Amino acid sequence: MIITSSTSLQDLFNMAVQSLSDVQSGEIFLVKDLFRGFEWNRIEIGARTQLGRMFFAYAQTEGAIAVTPLGKTPQNQQIYKKI
Repeated sequence: MIITSSTSLQDLFNMAVQSLSDVQSGEIFLVKDLFRGFEWNRIEIGARTQLGRMFFAYAQTEGAIAVTPLGKTPQNQQIYKKI
């Protein structure tokens, strides 16, 4: 799927969850790491924030078996570790 400024938040979330399969167990990552650089830049800042909230909620519920939140960066980005 090609990401554009009109890509829905749900589609972005689904892509992020699907990209988890590319992360190896034990690796530490940010949500933006689940997208290629130019794809992440196409997402509006407000949508990035909402996507981060959705992914954090996922990591605390059904995604807790695969991902654990570790804390935040100085830039206030949530850090995760793949289990």
